[in-house]
Amino acid sequence: MKPLLQLLFLLSATLPLHAQRDVRKWPFSKTSIWNMPIHKHAQYLDAKLTVPEKGFLVDEDYIVLKSDAPLTKVYTNYAGWDRSKDRCTKDGPVLFSAPIPPDFIINKNNWLGATPNAGLAVLMLDGRTIKQTQPFTRCKAGENATSQYVFQDQDIYGDGYYGAHGASKLSAIGGTLRLGELVPGGIIRHVMKINLYCHKNAAFNNDGSSGFRWPALSADGYAGDCQKNPEICYGGINPAVEVGALLALPPSVDINTLGLETEPGKILATAFQNYGTYLVDDAAWDVFAIVTEYGPDGRVIDEFKKSWGYPMETNKNTPWGRDIARIISKLHVIDNNTAATIGGGPVHDFKNRRAPMAPDFKGLNSIKILPVDLSSINNY
Repeated sequence: MKPLLQLLFLLSATLPLHAQRDVRKWPFSKTSIWNMPIHKHAQYLDAKLTVPEKGFLVDEDYIVLKSDAPLTKVYTNYAGWDRSKDRCTKDGPVLFSAPIPPDFIINKNNWLGATPNAGLAVLMLDGRTIKQTQPFTRCKAGENATSQYVFQDQDIYGDGYYGAHGASKLSAIGGTLRLGELVPGGIIRHVMKINLYCHKNAAFNNDGSSGFRWPALSADGYAGDCQKNPEICYGGINPAVEVGALLALPPSVDINTLGLETEPGKILATAFQNYGTYLVDDAAWDVFAIVTEYGPDGRVIDEFKKSWGYPMETNKNTPWGRDIARIISKLHVIDNNTAATIGGGPVHDFKNRRAPMAPDFKGLNSIKILPVDLSSINNY
């Protein structure tokens, strides 16, 4: 073999073939709250959730992981969740600039609801810093964007607990139902996120917790103020169900005898049993919402409709809606979910869990260069 070719061969032979998991599709460390399967020592308490009267909706997280896209300036906007105001206007200084494809548009013509939570998680130029903001808007292609709140940066290779979910301050990418998961043959290999009607389901305990539990950092500002906000203050009677609660189907529930009518219902139920879901936000009306991805590569609600032939958002009288109601009625709280016992068991006990741990990340390690005679390099 000629020397230059020999050098190239030896270099390539020492490089890993590929990473075990794509960090952009399956982010954060294996011991992150978003990746830990339920432990066999998990302690289950019946959540006693009410089945929503108004049906089942989607809360979209905007996930932009195109670190090579052109930089877009994100300006301050103060509209927030006031329906009488315009999220498109530049009301203040630039919050930050981030790589966002010019044709990624979020405005009232394509967002869900009147004033969605609109949390954005965007991967920055270094390929590992995730910046999060809320409520994100980009009203016209190629123009600047707007938002109001910016949260602490997270490392896509780190734990990634926190971010732009307003009530809990939990992540706007971790736990999000991603493209390619709730499809025929799909598998959800991570913890999920949901919003409940907290007025009926979330407790505001008089123990100093202020309506939230670990890993959440907060609850809604109106959570305990039933004098001023009697229609939306937290009114759940189960003290274990606070914002930040990890909910799951207990092992006593046989998914095969649950009466599920749809394939996505079975996929969802399996994930609820193996990984569970965090309560991250208040739905603020009598609905149940799953948090899903919307990004430059597509939208889970569109993928769902194309895959199954019916919409993801539904009332409780459809086969899919009845499946979600069945799952909700069986959910329990993992009451011993703590920083030391994520998923209900010791953090570093990987064996006694309901599903395999997320694979390690395998990046480029040190390159081993063997001595090569380059004396004939001029022959090329």
